[in-house]
Amino acid sequence: MLQAIGLTSTPRRDRPPAVDDLTFEARPGAVTALLGTPGSGKTTALRLMLELEPGRGITYFRGRPLHRIAHPPREVGVLLGDIPGHPSRTLRGQLRMLCAAAGVPASRSDELVRTVGLAGLERRRIGTLPVGADRRLGLASALLGAPHTLLLDEPGAGLSAPEGAWLYELLRAHAADGGTVLYTTDDPKDAARNADRVVTLDGGRLVADQAAAEFARTRLRPRVSVRTPHAARLAAVVAQEARAARRTVEVVAEDGNRLSVYGSDCAAVGDAAFRHGVPVHRLVDETGDTGPAPRTPERADAGDRSGESPEGGPPAAHEAEAGRRTAVRKPARSPLRPLRYELHRLLGVPSTPLVVTGVLLVSVTLALLLGRGGRAALPAVIAGWPAISPLPPAALGAGLLGAFSFGEEYRYPALTSGRGAVPRRPGLLLAKLAVAASVALLLGVLVVLADLGALRLVYGGELIPVPRNWPTLCASWLGLLVGCAWAGLLGAGVFRAAAAGVAAVLAVPVAFVPLLQKVLTGPSVRSAAGLPGRLRELAGPRWSPAVEHWLAGALRVVGQPAGVALSLVLTGLLCAYVFTGLRRKARW
Repeated sequence: MLQAIGLTSTPRRDRPPAVDDLTFEARPGAVTALLGTPGSGKTTALRLMLELEPGRGITYFRGRPLHRIAHPPREVGVLLGDIPGHPSRTLRGQLRMLCAAAGVPASRSDELVRTVGLAGLERRRIGTLPVGADRRLGLASALLGAPHTLLLDEPGAGLSAPEGAWLYELLRAHAADGGTVLYTTDDPKDAARNADRVVTLDGGRLVADQAAAEFARTRLRPRVSVRTPHAARLAAVVAQEARAARRTVEVVAEDGNRLSVYGSDCAAVGDAAFRHGVPVHRLVDETGDTGPAPRTPERADAGDRSGESPEGGPPAAHEAEAGRRTAVRKPARSPLRPLRYELHRLLGVPSTPLVVTGVLLVSVTLALLLGRGGRAALPAVIAGWPAISPLPPAALGAGLLGAFSFGEEYRYPALTSGRGAVPRRPGLLLAKLAVAASVALLLGVLVVLADLGALRLVYGGELIPVPRNWPTLCASWLGLLVGCAWAGLLGAGVFRAAAAGVAAVLAVPVAFVPLLQKVLTGPSVRSAAGLPGRLRELAGPRWSPAVEHWLAGALRVVGQPAGVALSLVLTGLLCAYVFTGLRRKARW
């Protein structure tokens, strides 16, 4: 059961709250419609239930608030607006990525593709899906964790009549299996036709909570819709004849030249118009909406003050929690399988192979041009790093892929479907750092192999001797790429944009390295070159020469201006990432 208790949104400026003291229930085994005109607070109510909106009140999902549920996707399936996914990602890739986030097997995506009627469209890009298929994909995303409760915001918007019938049949089947379904709509006929219970909002407040049959009887009335250029005259004629016949007829003037006649039928209205010579352009029987009742109905549980809420809900003592401010939220869960999620995210978009291919082509071209001149140093030739460039193409490519890692999360927030902002949990961060480092290392190896192969093919192998300090050069090269990838990743994570991540990468050679070169080459600078020897003296006979060798090499790599600059930038970005995460604790 879903129980919403005292939901009240935080008012903005001098405006009243969008939702004011809203309390209702959605029972398992039934479909509940949250009905209201646009702006009545339906979507805000859903966001308050999901703890995405600051305010007061609490919602219990089978007796537990959302922030106390260990695996929210397995309890609550959510569809709010359009599906947030990269338009170039395939339908199957999107669902498999979300399967990793929800911690369910990848085979669940194929099962749901068939369930929601998307078979045959698995390889279609999300950006090319029609509206109907997009809504089906949203429903599949909500059902991935096999949740007990479904919260859907206008699920039938933009669907054709057959697609809408299919949608509500699926919701009815979910309820028949014991699940709870709550969806919003602004169409009273839709609510009466497809829901078991209708909760009506007006101005953010509850005005009715009725069974669908009672709602249809009290809210929806048969009427005759008439369109005529002489609406006022026909209204007077119909009212006069009704009084003469002692019949109760209500005539309501609608917008323009249209009348709604309650308590009559098409034959009586048409005959009256004919007898008085009033032209009629349209005459049809309809079911009219009388509008929300200006009252809150008596609820079966309204008078229960015995300390326990009905239907086995949480005790009344917990209602004190509903009155507290709930603007400070518990952290949203990270993907349950963050490493698998990150791999799906990286490999599911065409930008990754495009960046890698572009880096290889540019690096090979620059290596051939530098090798032809014969004046560039061999490491610069193999890296494709001309002196006029702040960074080699491989480092820029690694930084760009790292920036995409968090930049895409904020531009196409696949993790935010009902869960708030992108989670800033250690699991997701470590997975992104590990994948970004692996991609940077792989990219560095591919660039070196491609450049060496091209140089040997064009100029011959004798012109490319193996340098004696190749281990140090390799460590410096790979460390540069990993550092740039992490700088791009953390920069995008802190400033919520891929462009900020790229700017963080470029800031290292453009701003920090020149400054550090002046600092590190000053006359009073001391050197740490003797650190391995001093450590050997402290350790005594247990000291290994191999450890001293690798420590000396690491000091030479880190002691370079670029290494120091990268270390400082990464430290600053990591601290900023943690600090912003603490400040935005309510939005994690």
